[in-house]
This record gives sequence, C-alpha cells and structure tokens, in this order.
Amino acid sequence: MDSFLQDFRIGRHISILYRHGQCFMNMKMTKYGLGSGQYTFLLYLYGNDGISQDELSKALDIDKATTARAIARLEQEKYVKRDSDPSDKRINRVFLTDKSLKLKSEIMEITNEWKKIILKDIDKNSQEQLKLLMEQMTENASEYKKAMCIRGEKNEK
Repeated sequence: MDSFLQDFRIGRHISILYRHGQCFMNMKMTKYGLGSGQYTFLLYLYGNDGISQDELSKALDIDKATTARAIARLEQEKYVKRDSDPSDKRINRVFLTDKSLKLKSEIMEITNEWKKIILKDIDKNSQEQLKLLMEQMTENASEYKKAMCIRGEKNEK
C-alpha cells in the first residue's frame, strides 16, 4: 500500500469528523426537539424557503424517503409546513414557520461553534484550501455515484 495511504486514511478522518459532528449537533439541538438529522434541512431551507421536497433531496444529496421522514419530523415539531404547489398538486413545497425563523440565529451560532472547534489552529489560507479540496472530493464522489448507478453497479459487492 502507498505510504501516503498508510499514514492518511481519508475515509477514516471523514467518518470521525462526521460522527463527532453528529454527536455535537445532537447535544446542542436536543433542547429544540431536533436531532442532527433535521438541522441540515433547516439550514438549507433558511436560504431556499419554499423549495420542493424533491429539490431539497437533490440539493442535499439525500434520498427521498429520508427527506420525507425529516420533513415530517420538522412539521410535527412545527418548524416547517408543507403545501402543495398550486400549479402541480403532486409537488410538495416546504416552508419555514415563524418558530424556525426565530431559531435561525441560534442554529447558525451552533454551526459556527462547531466550525470553530474543528478549524482551531488552522490558518485562513489552509481553511480556504481545505474548502476547495472538500468541494472537489465531493464532486468526484458525486460524479462516481451518478456513473455507478447509471451502469447498474450499485449492487456490486
């Protein structure tokens, strides 16, 4: 195995960051009746209020069933409401409620707190480089996923 890969297993680091981030968010969001699975949807909706549920799934690259469950939970907690699109009743549009809008600054503060924790002691230039590299890695993974699923390889072992 390549010595770089032996010293740096990127998947392991991404997994650890993800799991620790989920733990942090769960701890912080519990007081609002939210789990780490819902706040991501709220964050996206803060910039895209009224988006369709399908568009939301695509934008976050989360399957439709998971999105439906998360939106149902947010709706149950009165953070969002769903309305049928007036021009196409098959389309559900997701709207923020006053309750979620009042919470926006607190949620943004919590996400910034996590960002400060994980970027501590990393200079601005390195942070910008990291951002670009993560975006490229995400794009590479997305392109692979699209190609793999189109060819029907998703069930290969």
